[in-house]
Amino acid sequence: MNQIQFYEAKLAYEIDSWDLYESLRNSDEIVVVDTRSPEAYEREHIPGAINFPHRTMDEKSTQSLDSGKLYVSYCDGIGCNASTKGALKLAKLGFRVRELLGGLDWWKRDGYATEGAEGRVGTSISCGC
Repeated sequence: MNQIQFYEAKLAYEIDSWDLYESLRNSDEIVVVDTRSPEAYEREHIPGAINFPHRTMDEKSTQSLDSGKLYVSYCDGIGCNASTKGALKLAKLGFRVRELLGGLDWWKRDGYATEGAEGRVGTSISCGC
């Protein structure tokens, strides 16, 4: 793989907070997947995200997922690899997947709102304010 191919591949399989926010605001066919534990999800998560821990992903548990949508996996941030594990499992099962760079940490650093027991006020997906 040469340098150009590397960066093209990187952009094809990763997404940053701003691009995800814009895609969600535009109602693109995206499902945001929190690959962490249910307890972590309940504490705080990206609005509209589904909780689907990577450890539970298999052929049977993903049967109800729409294969026509893009799935964006995330976890806590760069010190966590649950999003990578989830993205790999979903990709092996035939789904289109991108991984959120920086996870929940960078989502919050970019000023976007979160939900859950420790949810934070920030830029909302629904109103763009």
